[in-house]
Amino acid sequence: MKILDKYLLKTFLITFTTVFVILFFIFILQTVWLFISELAGKDLDLLLIVKFLLFSMPRIIPLVLPLSVLLASIMTFGNLAENYEFAAMKSSGISLQRAMRVLIIFIFVLSIVAFWFANNVIPYAEYKFVNFRKNIAQAKPAMAIAEGQFNDVGTYNIKVNKKSGENGNILTGVTIHEKANNYGENKTVIKAKNGELISNEKSSILKLVLNDGYYYQDVTPKKYEDRSKLPFIKSEFKKQIINIDLSELNKVDEDKENVGSTNGMLNVNELRYTLDSLNKNFNNEIISFSENINQRVGIKAAPKVLKTDKKKKSLPNNLLSPYTNKQKSDILKMASSTVTSNIYSIESTQKDLKEKQRDINKHLTALYEKFVIAFACFLMFFIGAPLGAIIRKGGLGLPIVFAVLIFITFHFINTFGKRLSQEGGMTPFMGSWMSSFILLPLAVLLTYRATNDNGLINFDAITTPISQLFQKISERFSPAQNKE
Repeated sequence: MKILDKYLLKTFLITFTTVFVILFFIFILQTVWLFISELAGKDLDLLLIVKFLLFSMPRIIPLVLPLSVLLASIMTFGNLAENYEFAAMKSSGISLQRAMRVLIIFIFVLSIVAFWFANNVIPYAEYKFVNFRKNIAQAKPAMAIAEGQFNDVGTYNIKVNKKSGENGNILTGVTIHEKANNYGENKTVIKAKNGELISNEKSSILKLVLNDGYYYQDVTPKKYEDRSKLPFIKSEFKKQIINIDLSELNKVDEDKENVGSTNGMLNVNELRYTLDSLNKNFNNEIISFSENINQRVGIKAAPKVLKTDKKKKSLPNNLLSPYTNKQKSDILKMASSTVTSNIYSIESTQKDLKEKQRDINKHLTALYEKFVIAFACFLMFFIGAPLGAIIRKGGLGLPIVFAVLIFITFHFINTFGKRLSQEGGMTPFMGSWMSSFILLPLAVLLTYRATNDNGLINFDAITTPISQLFQKISERFSPAQNKE
């Protein structure tokens, strides 16, 4: 390795390490803020909090690593250009591509490490993090239900006004919303004056004993005309026991960008195997439903029509004309009931298939994200390095402004693409790679302009046509003024 390569690599590594540590610390504080409700006021010792943070740290790497590469590239090449070191290199016959060669090799190795980290370390950390949260809830039931707020635990939303007792297991003012299905509809409400949490470290079941309460449940009538009356059932109880599966505690809302989804715990091979099973299940359910609905409405496969001389008997214009009025009424009621039942079945199956397709899209997005992080390191380097050579500013001033603007754009497009692909607005491949495809032309443009010693914006291309226009206007009116 030549002296120039060692100097450039050393300068970049020092800047990259410093930036990475600072940004990692900032994102750790953000993680603490996201999970403050699970850490604050739960009587957890310092060791548990440290483990909690250690298991949540790896998911920060996909955010910190590309931003660190971008900022370090701008600062390193900006300092070299500001101190006229690039001018000295070019006067010696060393081009920008030659100066970037050793750093390109380093970024290539870093991309491989980033892919390995996303494929092995992050899924393992996600699995350990989810199980660690469950173990804390088993050892300390008070952590499962926080005071003064609704806690989403599986199919229950639980709120308590006050907790007391040695481990916070005595509850006062309990309100529970029980969701009847996966779409968040609250069909049952339970209110109790007090209750008690009982758990066992060897079991994943948390027992909630309620005293002196009421039970309300919405009833869905079979007839549509009766649903507008909103009937419900109300009952009173002296004691009621609810068993809560603590494994459901880890099923957090994907829209809040928290951890806990199973696709984040899988590597590439496991994701491919899971996707194969999900797609087969999805296709089988479509075929099964289509066959069932065809049997309901009496549609069968069209048989082969044989040529025959017999003429078919024509149907009457009014199909109900052969029947009496009572028979007509019965037929119409039966047809209406069949249509209503089929519509309800189709809508229910449509919602179920939509959820399954969303689950498939999430797994596909998780698969592509492991490759996106590796490519993002390359992309950010080829944006940051030529941009630093063009702006010729080092330090923490202007480079931070450019780095933050570029990274926010990248992160916003990436998040928007993933959300849109999960809802079926575009393919998961395009949703995951959209940010890279949009910023790739910028990287090519900046590299081209830096190689040809052009500025960030060619103001001559804007000002020259304007000056020529004014010159033509002045030449046009100047003869008339001279004659006068």
